[in-house]
Amino acid sequence: MSDVGIILGAYPRIHFACRAREVRDPAGSGVVSDHQARILGHLDADDPTMVTELAEYMGVTASTMSLNLTRLEKGGFLLREPDPLDRRVKNVRLTEAGERICGSVTVLDPDRVAALLQTLGPEPRQRAVEGLAILADAADALVARRDHYLPSLTGPVGR
Repeated sequence: MSDVGIILGAYPRIHFACRAREVRDPAGSGVVSDHQARILGHLDADDPTMVTELAEYMGVTASTMSLNLTRLEKGGFLLREPDPLDRRVKNVRLTEAGERICGSVTVLDPDRVAALLQTLGPEPRQRAVEGLAILADAADALVARRDHYLPSLTGPVGR
């Protein structure tokens, strides 16, 4: 199997095992699902967003979005307010708790990553961590090159 094939096969397995499934408010007792955290991530504390715009952006109906927003509002993570120019329109914005949730979002759950690493012996663990650090540095360099959208940078896949 090629190096590319190995990475393409490994990454989804690591992500599935370690992905964050919920986000906890670091200063409170609130918890939201990963999906709810993604909704909060599209909001701001100072610049309100119209419910219909948020629903359209996320590809759901306004009624579906409204159900999610009701749960988040009850949890104290957002506020819904009438639009000052059109009282029929509802705007949403983050509360302080919602901002804390947004600041706590991670792709991978630190506890799950720690559990994964504990399954490895010292030498494999060190090699795995070093390998990921090297790949992350290469990813940064690729993005910095600004030509990373080209189909092939060095030739055929797998080299």
